[in-house]
Amino acid sequence: MEACTSAAETQGEPSVDDATLEQYHVHRSFADRREAVVAARTYFYLNEAQCEKNMEIFLNCIDAVSGSTKSTGFAAIKMTALGRPQLLMQLSEVIARARRYFEEVTGHQGIIFQDIKPSYFEKRFHEAQILTENPDVNKWLSQMTYDQKGLIHLFSWSGLIDCNMLLSDLFQVPNLQTGKMEPIITALTEEEEEMFRNMMRRLRTIANRATEKNVRVMIDAEQTYFQPAISRITMELMRKYNREKAIIFNTYQCYLKRADMNVLLDLEQAERQNFYFGAKLVRGAYLEQERMRAATVGYDDPTLPSYESTNFIYERTLTECLRTIKRRGGQKVAVMVASHNEDTVRFTVNKMKELGLGPKDRVVCFGQLLGMCDQVSFPLGQAGYSVYKYVPYGPVEEVLPYLSRRAQENSGILKKVRKERRLLWKELKRRILKGQLFYTPKGNYEPV
Repeated sequence: MEACTSAAETQGEPSVDDATLEQYHVHRSFADRREAVVAARTYFYLNEAQCEKNMEIFLNCIDAVSGSTKSTGFAAIKMTALGRPQLLMQLSEVIARARRYFEEVTGHQGIIFQDIKPSYFEKRFHEAQILTENPDVNKWLSQMTYDQKGLIHLFSWSGLIDCNMLLSDLFQVPNLQTGKMEPIITALTEEEEEMFRNMMRRLRTIANRATEKNVRVMIDAEQTYFQPAISRITMELMRKYNREKAIIFNTYQCYLKRADMNVLLDLEQAERQNFYFGAKLVRGAYLEQERMRAATVGYDDPTLPSYESTNFIYERTLTECLRTIKRRGGQKVAVMVASHNEDTVRFTVNKMKELGLGPKDRVVCFGQLLGMCDQVSFPLGQAGYSVYKYVPYGPVEEVLPYLSRRAQENSGILKKVRKERRLLWKELKRRILKGQLFYTPKGNYEPV
């Protein structure tokens, strides 16, 4: 519980306003983040030394992938393993407050789609009798991230990734009533600022190693009270490291109501800032906990109401990615379809054919857990598609429970196992009758 609260906050430091964004605040009944989570590994913050050990494990994983796949594989990491989760929660609240501030100033939603330039803010501040000659206000305006089309971000996130500024210094906005600069992040101690810099250093170390070894890194999605920060940091890592190819991938959970919009926003940023975009699409791993927490705490449920609606959003999000791939050309956008659902795989293959995208374009790959849905993975590979098997590794007492939970999570797993066994028997009989008991299919299996 202490890992998710700020020392400065508990000392009674005032917040920016009286409105509470409950989703991004700690609640004791959900202090154990494993509650109702069956399909994801949970890291708890112990100390900075443990975070360093976690980083070394991720670095070793990247080295192993590089050596065994000739620099064509992936490594998956969790950001909550690399620092104090409370900092990600606070940063997620900052993002929500920044959106609210943008709406208050402009009357619009969605910064990147509005084509609003910093001059709009200057005009609005003049109307509110805020002096833009004020050095602090003028500095704030100059640090906005924008291009010829308009604003991309209110803040310079690159400075945060590179540790050029403090959280408390970066996240301030001019008050529309007083004109004074006020923080939109809850108070942080010097130690917590140092913890955040350590987290960014670990991420940069991992990204540098991945770039050096030419291994792609998928940053896992987590709970929605962490995810805005995780996604924002991941996009900045993409902007920094995905200059020649997609090295850093973000993960999008399609059971969330905002999943398709989040992908659209990130695709727009990648195109306007001219970096390679990598996306891993999943259905999601925290459904029950998200619903329980929203109902208990009292905020809107961020998840979609049904499996069918999740499928719809998954397919719509994937379609938008594929259309962007076709429109932009080359390999500026790369997508991993991480699914054991045969209908989803079939939809992807058909949509690729419809858009004129083939396996050799190397812009779409598929991923399943090792030992699951081989009846899907093998035909895809033999047809020339890039297929990856996710290999969880670690102490037996941690890996086996994870795998058993994954099997438990998938209500149709037994049906799929029976189908796979039936197909294996069918293939065995065919080989015996054809005299091909030790037959090995031949094909061009060049990895991506």
